[in-house]
Amino acid sequence: MQETSEDQPASAAQTPAPGQRPLLIYDGDCGFCVYWARYWQKLTGDRVDYRPYQDVAPQYPDIPQAEFQRAVQYIAPDGRRASAAEASFLTLSNARGKAFWLWLYRHVPGFAPVSEWAYAFTAAHRPAFFRISLLLWGRNHEPPRYDLVSFLFLRLLGLVYLAAFVSFAVQAQGLIGSHGILPLAEFVNNVAARFGPERFYLVPMVFWLNDSDAAIAAVCWAGAGLSLLLVVNVLPRLTLFLLFALYLSLTYAGQTFMTYQWEAFLLETGFAALLMSFATIPGIWLLRWLLFRFMFMSGVVKLLSLDPSWWDLSALSYHFFSQPLPTTIAWHAAQLPPGLLKFATGTMFVIELVLPFLIFAPRRLRFFAAFGFLLLEFSILITGNYNWFNFQTMLLCLPLFDDAALRSLLPSRLPRLLQPRPHAPRTAVTAVVGAVALLLVFCSLVRMDLRFGGSPPDFARTVDGWFSPLQMVSAYGLFSIMTTQRREIVIEGSYDGVDWHEYEFRYKPGDVARAPPWNIPHQPRLDWQMWFAALDNPQRLRWFWRFLERLLENEPTVTALLASNPFADKPPTYVRAQFYDYTFSGSDQKAAGQWWDRRLLGQYFPAVHLKVRPGQ
Repeated sequence: MQETSEDQPASAAQTPAPGQRPLLIYDGDCGFCVYWARYWQKLTGDRVDYRPYQDVAPQYPDIPQAEFQRAVQYIAPDGRRASAAEASFLTLSNARGKAFWLWLYRHVPGFAPVSEWAYAFTAAHRPAFFRISLLLWGRNHEPPRYDLVSFLFLRLLGLVYLAAFVSFAVQAQGLIGSHGILPLAEFVNNVAARFGPERFYLVPMVFWLNDSDAAIAAVCWAGAGLSLLLVVNVLPRLTLFLLFALYLSLTYAGQTFMTYQWEAFLLETGFAALLMSFATIPGIWLLRWLLFRFMFMSGVVKLLSLDPSWWDLSALSYHFFSQPLPTTIAWHAAQLPPGLLKFATGTMFVIELVLPFLIFAPRRLRFFAAFGFLLLEFSILITGNYNWFNFQTMLLCLPLFDDAALRSLLPSRLPRLLQPRPHAPRTAVTAVVGAVALLLVFCSLVRMDLRFGGSPPDFARTVDGWFSPLQMVSAYGLFSIMTTQRREIVIEGSYDGVDWHEYEFRYKPGDVARAPPWNIPHQPRLDWQMWFAALDNPQRLRWFWRFLERLLENEPTVTALLASNPFADKPPTYVRAQFYDYTFSGSDQKAAGQWWDRRLLGQYFPAVHLKVRPGQ
């Protein structure tokens, strides 16, 4: 057992006069001991002295050599001594943020004996644990710093925000403008009539001040401008706060067109980044927790759905052609052998269900997880158009690295060029940020429990409900059900109800001879809604029949969302929606310039016309 100050106080005759700093004595012939003594020395700085017992043993004749060889010895400035696990925790208590280990040792029942047992087991197998240490942390292990990581993360997040704001800006008038599909002014009036003053809390957005077309444009382009300020590191904290507030406003204002998971994903990432700008370490861990939930839940929901295509690993046989907006590479991926596609599906499950737990593992295992996530996201990115979503997920892998790792990966001149300033927040700031981070973790656990089909306690739901309107946390889970067929809606217009002409969308499949276009990082929201509409009953889709109404009016802000308008000179008398089954073409057809095969299934929405024309 270790000797404590109460058990065997050192005598003045046997121990040198107390020093100004505590001393940790370790075995200089033990590679494992030297490895961790050097690491602790970097943690504690000049607050603790470190010496091998081979150099100082004569100064401590009361300590047997076997005791030096058995465990580290901690000599306090007043001459008191501790060894083994207690000595380790006393040493760490001199490092910033590590004192909790000593508190656990002294106050949590059972923690001390378990710690001493673990220390003894490790000491008995030092060569093996030395090799494990080298494998998990590397030969030159040092306390991780995240100044460069956080600096780069915020700059790159600015680019993600920029893509999101600009993408919506170029569509906003057609989607939610005064003459758009779902006018924002109507939404504002309806919510105000329904909720009264409570609306400011339930639907927090700046559009309560002004809901005009000019206000919509101002919010979008102000967000784009603020994104650029974040990229160049101008007032980053204020910028992050305003970006969150403006994008939250657009999320509500966008109504049906802003209900995708990446809206919540960007908001949660943005808020965690705001916290990281005040206190780096809590922010880093919060971002890691977000990545864990996003990846792990994406795998879990696939299994919980009991969809047979996930369970028999055949999902990728359908995914490449049935996803919302495939790329040209998706056609080639769909031609891969079924066995290889099953292997890829199984690999995806390993990445989504196993690797997330390595996020909280030692640094080299975190690196391994990061590279696995990057591989998955890159594969998705080149085969499907998911706007900035994959870039943002890749960005969340950055906090899995540390500054030392980044310096080894980046060109040597880049870290010196950036020169991020070390960020050492005040203790009070760190405490506040840590408390907010714990609150977010709590709310996210409530969301996960609900996603798993659980029933959280009422108080937990109440706490989560208080912050729910701010969308600072969300439940995730992508592609829980695999669509095994591609139902495509083709909208047609006519002057006489006999001769029909198709409206061509910018990005979704239509003309079978047109190659699937690339639109990353743009998010064409009308095209995406058409994919979801094909899975739903059109009679329940208010936005869809409003869209058809705008086509009958030849509304320019709406027709601008399309690739072509066959009725540019005069609005059609009738519009209708036909239902087709689309599949990728075969190799011979592809060689002839045909990317898709399609088969008419019937009518999706009957022919309609305006009872009264605008201006009549």
